[in-house]
Amino acid sequence: MYEKIKALLVDELQIDADDITPESKLSSDLGINSIELADLIMLCEDKFGIEIRDEDIHKFVTVGDVVKYLKGL
Repeated sequence: MYEKIKALLVDELQIDADDITPESKLSSDLGINSIELADLIMLCEDKFGIEIRDEDIHKFVTVGDVVKYLKGL
């Protein structure tokens, strides 16, 4: 799952693959703003056929948080 999320970040949000680790903070480390976070959420929903509740988005601080959340669905 981590590799799939990393690929989304690289391919869709043009983030350098070398900058992405499970511990990378989406905002401060990777520079993802609120619009890009919304894009990432929509990409995950489309790619994995899931729905991420709006109230869960605040849980996504690091790349690992996104992976953990998606694994738990």
